[in-house]
Amino acid sequence: MQSNYPDAERLAGVEYLHGHRVEDPYRWLEDPADPRTQSWQQAQDELWLTQAAALPGRYCFRARVAALSDVETTGTPAWRGSRQFFLRRDAGQEHPVLATDGERTLIDPMRLDPSGLTTLDRWQPSPDGRFVAFQVSQGNEESVLWVLDVDTGELIDGPIDRCRYSPVAWCADGRSFYFVRSRRLYLHRLGQPDDAQVLAGEAAYGLEISADCRWLTISTVVADRNDLWVVDLNRPDFVPVVAQEQVDARTALAVGPDGRLYIATTLGAPSGRVCVGDPHHPGHEQWRELVAEEPGAPLSQLAVLDGVLLVGRQRHALSELTAYDARTGDRLHRVPLPGPGTIADLGTRPEGGHEAWFSYTDSVTPPTVYRYDARTLRVSPWASEPDPGPRIDARHISYRSFDGTPIRMVVLARKAKREPRPTLLYGYGGFGLSLTPTYSSFALAWVEAGGVFVTANLRGGGEQGHQWHRAGTREAKQNVIDDYLAAAETLIADGWTTPAQLAICGESNGGLLVGAALTQRPELFAAAVCSAPLLDMVRYQQSGLGASWAGEYGSVEVAEQFEALLAYSPYHRVARVDYPAVLFTVFGADSRVDPLHARKMCAALQHASTGSRSVLLRYESDAGHLPAAVSRGVGLAADMLAFLAFHTGLTP
Repeated sequence: MQSNYPDAERLAGVEYLHGHRVEDPYRWLEDPADPRTQSWQQAQDELWLTQAAALPGRYCFRARVAALSDVETTGTPAWRGSRQFFLRRDAGQEHPVLATDGERTLIDPMRLDPSGLTTLDRWQPSPDGRFVAFQVSQGNEESVLWVLDVDTGELIDGPIDRCRYSPVAWCADGRSFYFVRSRRLYLHRLGQPDDAQVLAGEAAYGLEISADCRWLTISTVVADRNDLWVVDLNRPDFVPVVAQEQVDARTALAVGPDGRLYIATTLGAPSGRVCVGDPHHPGHEQWRELVAEEPGAPLSQLAVLDGVLLVGRQRHALSELTAYDARTGDRLHRVPLPGPGTIADLGTRPEGGHEAWFSYTDSVTPPTVYRYDARTLRVSPWASEPDPGPRIDARHISYRSFDGTPIRMVVLARKAKREPRPTLLYGYGGFGLSLTPTYSSFALAWVEAGGVFVTANLRGGGEQGHQWHRAGTREAKQNVIDDYLAAAETLIADGWTTPAQLAICGESNGGLLVGAALTQRPELFAAAVCSAPLLDMVRYQQSGLGASWAGEYGSVEVAEQFEALLAYSPYHRVARVDYPAVLFTVFGADSRVDPLHARKMCAALQHASTGSRSVLLRYESDAGHLPAAVSRGVGLAADMLAFLAFHTGLTP
């Protein structure tokens, strides 16, 4: 064990839960205001800076990540009347800006805050395009809402605080909107100080409004399902009508420009199907199937054009886009995509029409917007042609997890031949999120340096639908860890790498995955980066947004779920063994995952590891859970890559 780690007193902290003796010797590190914690953190900062300065590839990686990140991108346009609104980032810019009318900048986060800490979280134009409601935050995602006059560029309303990622649904008058504040649903009128709460109670509300602003759809998330209501805003009273309530399904509703209710649902179809209904009678008993489920290819996108329904799916984590007759549901044709990659942000004009826009990306292509014309069936770049990226090979590999379940992973390399090389295995496996091909300067810099970058599509994600997600939640969370460990064993057995060259990396829920993997099979790995992680699963519900994640992880209050949590909780599995080199990266303004997890785990590993490999903590006091300015992301990526390269033998 290294002798230069900062002192961290181990206290005899023990509690008994559901008959189990649970030790917690570093609970004092949970309090950031405790002088002992502050002294310990300062010493960890000094240790990291000293060792980071000696990493041989740090500045090479920083230069290459910066170059790969310095690309121009344009977001999918949102049309309001004759105006189009879109995000745009030019080379050299720290943040995307919101633009309209060609290239006119409306909102530039760097003008609002030259420090680069302020991010544009959400934006929504009014129906006539006269105003834009937008939210900004400083690292902590606790958004403040403002309203901008598009013609004058003046702020005409706000600030409205506590609007964390609030949806905004503008009303037909263009001077009022529904929004969410502190998990409550309100109606706001421009210039009026008193917002009217329209629904009792708190929830994770989602809002969708029809193009004619008559029909408001309200959703609330409950564990891994959701409830839905439809409100006819032409009525003088606000009366939500149940569309789906206490039904075991995830569903999205929208009233199309043709007046029909379009439904994308997992009800009776784990991979999702498309139904239609009547917004006057939105109950799920009245839905009629229009496009059937395709097992193993979950729905991802839906858009309504004049007589045409565009349906996006993911098959083996690759996007597909298919056109159907909007009335009969008959399949018309497959929309040609630029390549085997990922489409997102499929959008149309509010009134329908024959055009649709979507963003496309893959492992070497930055996000690029394409336009689809339903009359000519052509797909063409909308803003600009994508720049060709580096030449790398991608190989899709299927392997079996420990229980026999087939899992897929994607291997990126300069030459996709099997020979032992420094390899970085990335995973997430949670919350139904799919890891699909995405342009990543982090991954590309590793591959260009001669390494192999692998993304594993684990259970707990959404790559194969609703049941795939459920197979990695609550008491079944160990499945995700097993899938990840089986990926590592496959890469070694097939000759891609060796334990001395294999590293793992993940953030947030992926940080939990990395922590579990390195404590269950430390001998498999040379190094690990654990970013913004959950690690103490006995107390995860008591900080950050943990209280809202019981549907994903289970609750400590339920005996069976507690036992599952304790069994894989990384902090509680630390033992006296030779651990890989570990770098924790955490952020002081993280309002989702408290840095206390990494502090406690770092202290535990520094105390327990019997080997000589480093356990370090990289802390940014003013950064949040999500990336801020590009330059900050570049610095973080370079430090992570340099640490992993040093401990796996990769020379950039």
